[in-house]
Amino acid sequence: MKKEILDRPLNSLVEGILDSYEKYPLIRNIDSTNRINRAIVLEILENIRKIIFPGYFETRNLKQNSLSYHVGEILEDIHYNLTKQTARALQHREENPPASPEAALEEAASLVNQFLARIPAVREVLMTDVQAGYDGDPAAYNTDEIILSYPGLYAIFVNRLAHELFLLGVPLIPRMMTEYAHGLTGIDIHPGATIGEYFFIDHGTGVVVGETTKIGKNVKIYQGVTLGALSTRGGQSLRHTKRHPTLEDNVTVYSGASILGGETVIGQGAVIGSNAFITSSVPANMRVSIKNPELQFKDRSGKVGELGQEGFFNRKETD
Repeated sequence: MKKEILDRPLNSLVEGILDSYEKYPLIRNIDSTNRINRAIVLEILENIRKIIFPGYFETRNLKQNSLSYHVGEILEDIHYNLTKQTARALQHREENPPASPEAALEEAASLVNQFLARIPAVREVLMTDVQAGYDGDPAAYNTDEIILSYPGLYAIFVNRLAHELFLLGVPLIPRMMTEYAHGLTGIDIHPGATIGEYFFIDHGTGVVVGETTKIGKNVKIYQGVTLGALSTRGGQSLRHTKRHPTLEDNVTVYSGASILGGETVIGQGAVIGSNAFITSSVPANMRVSIKNPELQFKDRSGKVGELGQEGFFNRKETD
């Protein structure tokens, strides 16, 4: 009898939730053949990291005489799982989705082959990013420190892989990868962003790089920088338009700066100071900064003064 009393509200709750599923189908995924397994996507990402940076993230020491077997084994695992997940992702494509699961699997295998063929080129660019991190940060003692601990490098690593999948037209998976990196590092780089070699993000928390951003070579940005759209009020009507800025080669952007708009171009060698808010283009080799506000010092009694050369507080005489 007691169990029946407890079951009544539970049964009513189940019915209410099932009714909600029928009422709001947009946020359900039931009887689906295209559900992407997020855990497997993240496992793929970790396996690719072992290929890109061999010897850093394995559980055992790598030996030269077994390297070929090690790489081949991981690649086989990546190919199988990524093909399977990509086939499911292709069914989410808005235009020309695969005609059948078999067709999706065949197309996915081709795309994955093209993606994996890009790994040597991606490694080459990532090598320059590691070097940029080391060259640009006097707090780094060696490049191993960059690879093993710098959140900026991890975000760049994930973005460079996701960007390759994005260029191949693979839906969903690239964004899943970059949003995972975003959650870990606080650095939000859309997989559509185009980023040149020798790129360094220092500290990184709060960095936002929008989808249509273009970044040249040897660019350095600091925490809290936004490379964003001037306005997104147009919503989906703005898709496929250039909404985010272009940074040419050798640009440095300091913390808290916001650079907005698809027509905004930051010229080669420009330096953008902290907290600058920029919505128009900046010529090459310019330095943009906000004039420092005047600091005011008060003692505990509320008297206004200034700090002397040796740090002593000097009250200002008032009339």
